[in-house]
Amino acid sequence: MCAFRHTSRRNIISQEIRETLTGAVDLILPFKCAVCGNVSDTKDRFGDYDRLYQELYGKEPELHICGKCLSEFTACEEIRRWLLCLSEPVENDPVPGLPLYTPFAYTGIAEKCIPKIKFGKQIELARFFGCVMGSLLAKDGICADLMVPVPLSSSRLEERGFNQAGEIAYPVARLNGIPYAEDCLIRTRDTKRQSEIDNRFKRASNMKGAFSVSSEWDVTGLTIAVVDDVVTTGSTLHEAAAALKKAGAADVLCIAFAGNRTVKNAEPF
Repeated sequence: MCAFRHTSRRNIISQEIRETLTGAVDLILPFKCAVCGNVSDTKDRFGDYDRLYQELYGKEPELHICGKCLSEFTACEEIRRWLLCLSEPVENDPVPGLPLYTPFAYTGIAEKCIPKIKFGKQIELARFFGCVMGSLLAKDGICADLMVPVPLSSSRLEERGFNQAGEIAYPVARLNGIPYAEDCLIRTRDTKRQSEIDNRFKRASNMKGAFSVSSEWDVTGLTIAVVDDVVTTGSTLHEAAAALKKAGAADVLCIAFAGNRTVKNAEPF
């Protein structure tokens, strides 16, 4: 009994020491903003996000963003979030008029964050993007039967460690009560990075036939939202949508967190 008391007391003291040391370290080495690297001052105002993250992932988030960067996350007005998927429509398009929903311009804060997610492996930023976009979809009343992320090739997934489109799509699906189908779309072949190709025709050719629908899924007659992180020419989302339509999907909505286009050219989905 005495040994038990002694051990318990020692554990209590150890916990107190740990908490004191943690507080001291925080003062010496404060949290850094995931975007700009400056000291983050958002610890006390992330309460709602902390609770949401805990519900979605069963643990506390490790994301810290300074007030300045946080204030730059401003979505486009609703009417400007709707575009055509392809920046320049083509003749004999098998899936013409695909609608695209993209709430943020690929400038400023989004342009800073996307490379950090893709090449800096900041998965927490991708999840934050998903939560932000999920709330916007809910406000805009967007519905679907299934939410599908654009898949990475196996080699790219192994290199990165996660699929940023999936990390964005998952909280969007959960926040809107839409079933999430991570493995619905599959890559049929490796492709070059779209960001390394500056010609829209070559981009379209690079993605041609790059996706198919898994035999494990029946999408016949469904309305499907297909999600990616960024859209420029729209070739990647277009090919993903084409594969879903070929497999029998009734309607496909393309969604990207950010895009480089600002002209409204499609009615809401």
